[in-house]
Parts: sequence; C-alpha cells; structure tokens
Amino acid sequence: MVLTRRIIPCLDLKDGRVVKGTHFTDIRDAGDPVELARRYNEQGADEVVFLDIAATGEDRGTIVDVVQRAAAELSIPFTVGGGIRTIADMERILGAGADKVSINSSAVGDPNLISRGAERFGTPAIVVAVDVRRNYDATPGKTSITLADGRECWYEVVTHGGNRGTGLDAVLWAKNAEERGAGEILLTSMETDGTKEGFDIPVTRAVAEAVGIPVVASGGVGTLEDFYEGFAEGKADACLAASVFHYGEFTVREVKEYLAERGIPVRL
Repeated sequence: MVLTRRIIPCLDLKDGRVVKGTHFTDIRDAGDPVELARRYNEQGADEVVFLDIAATGEDRGTIVDVVQRAAAELSIPFTVGGGIRTIADMERILGAGADKVSINSSAVGDPNLISRGAERFGTPAIVVAVDVRRNYDATPGKTSITLADGRECWYEVVTHGGNRGTGLDAVLWAKNAEERGAGEILLTSMETDGTKEGFDIPVTRAVAEAVGIPVVASGGVGTLEDFYEGFAEGKADACLAASVFHYGEFTVREVKEYLAERGIPVRL
C-alpha cells in the first residue's frame, strides 16, 4: 500500500492570534486561528498544527479556548504545541479536543516526558518537535551532513524558540525520541524558517532515513517546487507550511494537484 503524503498548514499563535515571522523573529499578524483552520479544512488539508509560540505556562486559558473552538469546527486531526511541560498539560490540551501534542524544549529537558506521554496517551498522540541549526565545528560523535555547496556540518538541536543551543545532535536526538515512544518528528530548520527558499533538505533527509516514524518537514516553503522537493529529495512524510497559505499565495488544493501531477501520492 502506498502511503499518501500529508500537507499541513501551521498556525503560530500569540495572544490567541495567528502570527508569522522569519527566523523565529519579525512577527506579524495573520488572522484568527479557527477561521484559518476552517479554511484549510475546506481546502483539503490533511491536518493542522497550532503552535503557541509565546506560551509562558502561567496561563493556558487562551490556547485551551482555541483548541476547544477548533475541535468543534474541524473534521481533520490537529496538533497543539508550545509550553507543554507536563503530563497534566498534555491532558488539558488533549482533553480540550486536540488529537496530538507537540513537545520540544520540555522533551530535551526531560526525555522521560516522551515515554510517560506515550504510555499515558499512546504513541500517535506524541509529536516531538525538533528545531535545528547548522554547526560547522568539527565535533567527534556528531552526524556529519554534506550540504549542497559541499561543506560539512552537523545539526544542533536548539530550544526556547531557537535561542538556546543544546549540544544535541539532531539525528541522534530524533532516534532517541523514537525509541522513547514519539509517534512523529516535526523538524524545523532555523536556517530556512520563513525564508521562502525551500526546506533544509540535507537534515530532513538525514532524519527521515534515520527513523522509522513519520517526519514532518518544516521551515522555508516559498514555491510549489519546494513541497515536491521536501517529499522527493527530503523523504519527508509530510510538509508543513505557514505564510504561503496564510497570505493566499497557494491553496492546499493547488499544492496537492501540483504534487499529484508529479507522482507524489496525496489525498485529493
């Protein structure tokens, strides 16, 4: 059986609104999250992702309200991430109607959170988000990846919105997350995020080849060809994008029709 590839719009949330930035900065407003998600649902999106980029953990009321509203409107699965640090946080978000939770900084800080979450809610409900940046320092034990220009680097996992390096090798961390019970890897490269120059193919392919769970490519879509390359070259199971959908450059259906014409199996 040929598995269809997924197209996933991503909605970054701040104060209950959808926002979009470049390299995780220069934030601007993009609309109401549930209205946008409903639009993508109607266009044929396979899933949507809500990421609370300003989560402090002190007041989850805003995101819970969005989750409840989305659950009442959507007929497709949706994932929620941002500020999820405990099993209780997962329970709150999943209980409000989300299908999956995405954990990032909290999983790096306490890898057992992945295992506990998978044990409590099931592997399919646990997405580990992995934000990465290139590190050109030759370091023993790191996964060396060759870039298009011939340079070698390894990819370091970063947390706290890309502001904090961890020293973790992205490929090895993805494998560790899978072993602990993650059902999916959401991979975002800071090198390409918001640039509209295409996904970071080298790291996407390296992670996809290293794990047996789905890898969602994120960060950098600007053209229809970028989606194709994410699947054909990056070997991703899903491609996630934000601004090209939010600002009406493409519809989800246009992306899928383009991919189908080029032999990528999608649900039309």
